[in-house]
Amino acid sequence: MLSIFTDLANWIVYELLGLVQTTKVGDALHFFIEDTTKIFALLAVMIYLIALIRSSLNIETIRAFLVGKNKVLGYLLGAFFGAITPFCSCSSIPVFLGFTSAGIPVGVSMAFLLTSPLINEVAVLLLVSLLGWQFTLIYIAVGLIIGIAGGAFLDLIHAEKMLQPFAMKAYENKPNATVRLSSATALTMRERHTFAVAELKDIFQRVWIWVFVGVGLGALLHGFVPENWFAANLGHGEWWSVPLAVLVGIPLYSNATGVIPIMESLLLKGLPIGTTLAFCMSTVAASFPEFILLKQVMQWKLLVILFVTLLVSFTLVGWILNMTVM
Repeated sequence: MLSIFTDLANWIVYELLGLVQTTKVGDALHFFIEDTTKIFALLAVMIYLIALIRSSLNIETIRAFLVGKNKVLGYLLGAFFGAITPFCSCSSIPVFLGFTSAGIPVGVSMAFLLTSPLINEVAVLLLVSLLGWQFTLIYIAVGLIIGIAGGAFLDLIHAEKMLQPFAMKAYENKPNATVRLSSATALTMRERHTFAVAELKDIFQRVWIWVFVGVGLGALLHGFVPENWFAANLGHGEWWSVPLAVLVGIPLYSNATGVIPIMESLLLKGLPIGTTLAFCMSTVAASFPEFILLKQVMQWKLLVILFVTLLVSFTLVGWILNMTVM
């Protein structure tokens, strides 16, 4: 079925525009058109269907469910809810504050905050369609492990003491710690449809530009970077290539949706899976814009600890994958 997007790109690039298939411009434009049409079509269908299923999910219900849980279970649940809720790092911060004010341990809240921008249903859908199930499962596992381990570490060092004063006060007072689960009102199918359409519009408005940016960069890499350049310079799994990829990703910013086409192009060019994943996760979860936002709720000391923790985590993940995944 996905061949329809290849056929469409062939018709536009080679027949309508008359470009030659072997040229750099033709190859890059074909990649861009095929991937953008594929991504937008898949997004439209899957966001709508998933929104129908999730139409009764309430963030207050999630918060109430996490209150009072065992910490280990809390880390797992926090990371899981971060993975299934469609928040970027910007919109995750108010939710993070809501969690801390409800008395949920900072580490559990942080597991949510770390996992949310890395994993979502849109990213999983695109990974499956572009790179297959094996890589998708690796990506999900790595994202969850980083969220869980990061949350446990931050609880271990009592990170709540390094929140901004207003956030630490909210955590200590725990005004909403006794919140109870309310009975969910059953939605009619029409109401679920209305919710799903609104969700589709909202997510499209937030991600369409990143799809164009991500696919555009991927197309430039695909069409204009020599076929063996990455394989020759970074493809032998040298130890320094992974931390270099992590550092290069920091000044950039993208969400998981926009970075996946770049990931696809890098892998096709011969970049090892660990180096590719380290670069992409650094771009999504350790970017300067995100840390500027996090400064609203965290003191500099905690920001530095979090930043270094992420960089070390991404580097270790890259090294391990490069050594174990052929």
